Amino acid sequence: MEVADILSRDCTRSAVPCTSKKRALEIISELAAQHLNIGSQQLFDCLLAREKMGSTGIGNGIAIPHGRISDDNKATAVLLTFAEPVEFDAIDNQPVGLVFALLVPEQECKQHLKTLSLIAEKLSNKQVCKQLRQAGSDDELYHIMISA
Repeated sequence: MEVADILSRDCTRSAVPCTSKKRALEIISELAAQHLNIGSQQLFDCLLAREKMGSTGIGNGIAIPHGRISDDNKATAVLLTFAEPVEFDAIDNQPVGLVFALLVPEQECKQHLKTLSLIAEKLSNKQVCKQLRQAGSDDELYHIMISA
């Protein structure tokens, strides 16, 4: 699976004003709900439940929130950069400014893990992260991520 298979331009936002982890999850849920047969509150609850198990802030200002959704949906991603980094309870205690959220149907567990691994690998490239953080528009952010 390629990033372009799960990430659309309208689920990509740069320099989003955001003040908290909760608000970040709400924004992700609102964007993803436009592509899924699930309401934004249900998506928010799914992401929040996963965060309660342990933060998806992986360090270096990056978070990869994720959750499972009903099988009548397709895997969907949301990519955000924040105008200012927000507290996310990351493993390195640093605020997060770059978020790649992933929502995957429950029956696609193996694919879910492979996709998470692919995203984590892309976001471990410091040059890619620098470009993503410096993106001046939603389109630029989208193109950087799908071509990384």
